[in-house]
Parts: sequence; structure tokens; C-alpha cells
Amino acid sequence: MRNTIRAVLLVVAALGTIAATKGNWLATTEAGDVWHSVGNPDAPVKLAEYISYTCPHCGDFARSGEDALKLAYIPTGNVQVEVRHYIRDDVDLTAALLAWCGKPDDFTRNHAILMHAQPQWLAARQATSAGQRQRWETGTTLERRRAMARDLGFYELFRDRYTTPQLDRCLADDALADRLEASTQSYRDDIGVTGTPSFTLNGVLLAGTYSWDMLAPQIDARLPASATPARPVPVATD
Repeated sequence: MRNTIRAVLLVVAALGTIAATKGNWLATTEAGDVWHSVGNPDAPVKLAEYISYTCPHCGDFARSGEDALKLAYIPTGNVQVEVRHYIRDDVDLTAALLAWCGKPDDFTRNHAILMHAQPQWLAARQATSAGQRQRWETGTTLERRRAMARDLGFYELFRDRYTTPQLDRCLADDALADRLEASTQSYRDDIGVTGTPSFTLNGVLLAGTYSWDMLAPQIDARLPASATPARPVPVATD
């Protein structure tokens, strides 16, 4: 798994390098009690993502749509993106707590690391033994989260960013865990989110939209008339 982790970190680092050349909106981040945003706070298009780290379709979206947003949409200042967690289970919550490690500015890369490596750690989850799963369900809350993080390779994913004690402090943040679980319930009750990924554009829930191919045209339709289309336009050839 070490070679896979190295490849994931190289991809995420490359995205960060490209982003740095596109302008400073990618460096404009904000953190709330249960969300993180990146982009122009006055952008005419506000996209909110409702994501679960254990949702494979969320991983697919992150590896296509979020990368496209970073490269072509957010840098223009026309789109701000907010990530909101929709907690499905204890593994999902453990990953979310690690995504929040460090400073608010760290979140975007932490989130990308988890999502780009998702196929590998979800496969590791499927391959866990009965003994491993028992450790996930016994002991203190911190002991259970540490067992999940160890068995799924989360410590290895973040070893170049944080020390083990720093990661353990993130895993011990029960106040954040409570807020994330409460917000998940509010997304169901108040907004109508019933699955992941889900999206709102300027506060309006997009029914039946679960992929980047479905979302991108709806973003484009809300861009200012003077904005250059962010996505490449196919050119007809003879």
C-alpha cells in the first residue's frame, strides 16, 4: 500500500502546485463549525457539496469534479465551494475528524488525500478480519477510532503532514464529532439531503444530481453572462 500512498500524495501535491499558478482564490479558505469553503466569498455561484468519505460515488466526484473545480472554476472567482460532511458510519466519522486536522487551510489537501486514496482504503475495509472489526467496536471511543485509522492506513496517509500524537488529538475531538453528526441530521431534516453526493447551488438542492457530468452544466448555467465557459468546448473536426 506504501507505493499507492506515495502516488496519491504526488497527485495531490501536483494539484496544489497547479492551483498556486491559477490565482489566490484557491488560497481563500474559511472554516465554520461543520464546514470548510474555498474560493471567492462574493462569488455569484455558491456550491455546497454534501459528501461521505465512505461513499464510492463521492470519491468518484472528488477525483473528477473537485479537481476540475480547482483547476477551472474556483480560480476565476465565479465559484465558491463548500464541503459539508454527511456522516454515514463510524469509519466515515473517523476520516472526517482526520480531514479537520491542523489549520483551516489544511483541510482542502487533507480532504483530497482521503478522497484520492479512497479506493485503496475502502478495499482494506472490505478485507478486514473479524478481530479487526471487533477492535473497532470495543474500548473507548478514541481506541476504536485509532484502530480504524491504523487498519485502514490513515496514519500512513498523513504521516508526512502530522505526527501520530497530532492525529490522535484530532481523533479525540468528540465535540467536533457531535457537531458533524448533528449537522447530518439537519441536512436530512432541513434541506432534504437523502444520499451522497448531493449538491446545492445558491441554496437550492439539485434533485437527481450525483456526478460531475450532471453538475457541471448546472454550474455553467449560473455563471455570469460575461464569464468565459470554464469547461473546454469540443471542436468539430472534418
